[in-house]
Amino acid sequence: MPPPSDIVKVAIEWPGAFPKLMEIDQKKPLSAIIKEVCEGWSLGNHENFALQNADSTNFYITEKVGIYFLVISSQTAAQLHERIQSSSMDAKLEALKDLANSSRDVTFAQEFINLDGISLLTQMVESGTERFYWLLLLCFSFGDLLSFTLTAFVELMDHGIVSWDTFSVAFIKKIAGYVNKSAMDTAVLQRSLAILESMVLNSQDLYQKVAQEITIGQLIPHLQGTDQDIQTYTIAVINALFLKAPEDKRQEMAHILAQKQLRSIILSNVIRSPKPINDEMAHQLYVLQVLTFNLLEDRMMTKMDPQDQAQRDIIFELRRIAFDVECEPNNSGSIEKRKSMYTRDYKKLGFIVSHTHTHKHLGFIVRCDLGRSPRVLTCMALQLASENCHDFHPMFFTHDRSFEEFFCICIQLLNKTWKEMRATSEDFNKVMQVVRDQIMRALTQKPNSLDQLKSRLQNLSYTEILKIRQSERMNQEDFQSRPILELREKIQPEIMELIKQQRLNRLCDGTCFRKISSRRRQDKFWYCRLSPNHKVLHYGDLEESPQGEVSHDLLQEKLPVADIKAVVTGKDCPHMKEKGALKQNKEVLELAFSVLYESDEYLNFIAPDKHEYCVWTDGLNALLGKEMTSDFTKSDMDTLLSMEMKLRLLDLENIQIPEAPPPIPKEPSNYDFVYDCN
Repeated sequence: MPPPSDIVKVAIEWPGAFPKLMEIDQKKPLSAIIKEVCEGWSLGNHENFALQNADSTNFYITEKVGIYFLVISSQTAAQLHERIQSSSMDAKLEALKDLANSSRDVTFAQEFINLDGISLLTQMVESGTERFYWLLLLCFSFGDLLSFTLTAFVELMDHGIVSWDTFSVAFIKKIAGYVNKSAMDTAVLQRSLAILESMVLNSQDLYQKVAQEITIGQLIPHLQGTDQDIQTYTIAVINALFLKAPEDKRQEMAHILAQKQLRSIILSNVIRSPKPINDEMAHQLYVLQVLTFNLLEDRMMTKMDPQDQAQRDIIFELRRIAFDVECEPNNSGSIEKRKSMYTRDYKKLGFIVSHTHTHKHLGFIVRCDLGRSPRVLTCMALQLASENCHDFHPMFFTHDRSFEEFFCICIQLLNKTWKEMRATSEDFNKVMQVVRDQIMRALTQKPNSLDQLKSRLQNLSYTEILKIRQSERMNQEDFQSRPILELREKIQPEIMELIKQQRLNRLCDGTCFRKISSRRRQDKFWYCRLSPNHKVLHYGDLEESPQGEVSHDLLQEKLPVADIKAVVTGKDCPHMKEKGALKQNKEVLELAFSVLYESDEYLNFIAPDKHEYCVWTDGLNALLGKEMTSDFTKSDMDTLLSMEMKLRLLDLENIQIPEAPPPIPKEPSNYDFVYDCN
């Protein structure tokens, strides 16, 4: 007779002893199970012991965690709390190393924090002195000691249990001091930058304190090194300071970022570095690009100040160039007449001055015969440069006024396309659509410089755009007759079922996800896959990203599909509502989804990319019997449906398909006829 389903056999290890195979009743409370295990080895004080997974995660077992292969450990929070205060530096180093590893587990973190462990770590950091630093450096690795201390602090804070607002100015000064040092251990510098970023993102009050200790100028040397991780953390801190800065300070920071020194350092040491740019660095450069262009959007909505003499001088110069007029003497004409004339002309000029600073292009821009074109083109160019591109563009880091130069290239393109189309004012919208198409196609090739963009736009003439559009139309399904539409409707359910099976097969293969963090993405992973019978989701933590599929046996957790209540995405996900820093990241928000089960439980995901996001949301919706609505499904449907239609209509090529079926002929006058085969 098979044992009850609640009884499981597990291997339990104790240091220095042979492992035991024990039967565990999962209905019993965890404390009772630990007591039985301790009694098996004659260990007293069972409340001081805990159960750990024997896999690479070493996470502690709680009431909510299933029990599989375990190891019993005396590394409790209380013992580590005591060990890190040891007077022996070797013992302290070993304890801090264990603490940094154990702090990843939320159960341990909660216990350690309850012992006021965060305060102890901050005191250890604050009490460090320059003399102490050099003394330790002579006897053993001070970098390791401080690195493990800061790593443990970062891991503990990552669980979101303690508020960032609780830290003292002395602690902030110490962390900032490690960043400002000219020579500092790489691991210490990396952790310090991560702490500063989290402080700024999670607290407006801490932003003020950090901003007093750290300037962009002090961060520049870290961008000049060769360690891409340090460079990534440095740009992340710059982005955080930029994001949280008040409006006046943000404009000042934008001016610093646009200066040749910093821009050249990012261009030469990061973008044009021999090392390929990793995903995290590309994301931080994209964020920096968007934050910079967002300031231009605010400026775009700002009206011209009539009291600003510099702007008035530019307007007068623009009017002279545009309308070929000389400045009238003060006594010529009446005041009312001059006001009327100026008002008429300035309606065409006022907007341009707010966005154009490169004087060599002023005459060209104003001579454009469309008064509204600069305004519309500015909005379009800003949108193309920020909102519609989900990756950074190297060309925007090659010039002090990159957007203004980009705008001038676009206005020249508009003038060129206008002439090629022989357009009139009634064709304005058509021309703008073509110009947008030209710019979008050029940007998709990610030009490395503005000159390269200009060259590619030269090749995308109006004639070339027409050829491309014609080719694209030829590849699309153009049949719109009723028989063809009826055939499409008949085929669609078959194609949808095929897509559904593909999604479920992908869920069975599984995907490696990054662990959710209130800071930036970290190298912690977990894996989730669907069982072959489509009834259970298996998932569990991993130490590193796997090279292939992960076996079901290695995934400790299970979630029956029957228990799933709903799938939510984006800002409706619980982890997007809780994590303030994540919520600000538009890219992460677009990749987030959650599986809700039971009453208030949920399993949170952040997909590695848009493709995996679509696969998993489609697959989960298919499991729940709901419609698959992702962009990926629509694209697959269009591709497969078009292919299937072409295959089925292959025999009808060059045959005109009528809109309506042919009429039934009239009955013959009689049926007295036969066909003589001879």
